[in-house]
Amino acid sequence: MQERHLDRLRYFTELADTSREFYIDYVRKYYTINDGCNVLEVGCGEGGNLLPFAEIGCNVTGIDRSEQRIAEAKSFYESMNIKAKFVSIDFFELDNANGGEKYDIVLVHDVIEHIRRKDEFLKHLQQFVANSGIIFWRFPAWQMPFGGHQQICRNKFCSKLPFFHLLPLSIYRRLLYSFGEQQSCVDELIDIKMCRVSIEKFERLLKSNNYIPVNRCLWLINPHYKQKFNLKPRKLPALISHLRYIRNFFTTSCFYITKLENTLHPANPELSKETER
Repeated sequence: MQERHLDRLRYFTELADTSREFYIDYVRKYYTINDGCNVLEVGCGEGGNLLPFAEIGCNVTGIDRSEQRIAEAKSFYESMNIKAKFVSIDFFELDNANGGEKYDIVLVHDVIEHIRRKDEFLKHLQQFVANSGIIFWRFPAWQMPFGGHQQICRNKFCSKLPFFHLLPLSIYRRLLYSFGEQQSCVDELIDIKMCRVSIEKFERLLKSNNYIPVNRCLWLINPHYKQKFNLKPRKLPALISHLRYIRNFFTTSCFYITKLENTLHPANPELSKETER
């Protein structure tokens, strides 16, 4: 397991720095972020992604089913005297059908690849999006070298072994045990394998649930790797980005901006999903 996964303040700070440098500007291309803009993050963890939005005057709300992560988020924000709302709850239990809070920007960061009930998740999410609101998605393509999240393994060799999450389930499980991984880690990695999502699968989910991709940006070198490994972010070459299925092996991070079908103005283009250059 990498040290940053144990040092939660460091992890929080690195996420905030990446969000400040890359996510804010990306979102601004498709939504004008004004003072008082309502921002929700589903699966917020300690709230690092939300911090830059709060710093520029947004009303930020984070939900996560981990009580520990929410407690840490509240502690970090209180120590910086920054106002934010954090709630520990399973997103599927959050009900907004009776005219509750709507959000201009919804962040779904490193979450969809952990969800089994993906269609239900996308349907449930719709009730929280304001008219003309947008959703920013970020996730790793399943087939990329570390798409199985094996970096959470405690065994140093195992945590740095690329692509082995693509092995058949029975072999993958046996290898994890042979590396000495604890049952909780094995269970989490197997669950991720069962919940995996590729670029093609994600876009089918969007289409079947009335989401319109406004933009897609695929990364060869994940922007967050600048914080983690001091690597310069690099977008996937356009040629590779058009190679269905093959592109998943090279895409360390997928950025999407989507809207709900009934919120698009007729004059807007239906789709602009080319990889940004």
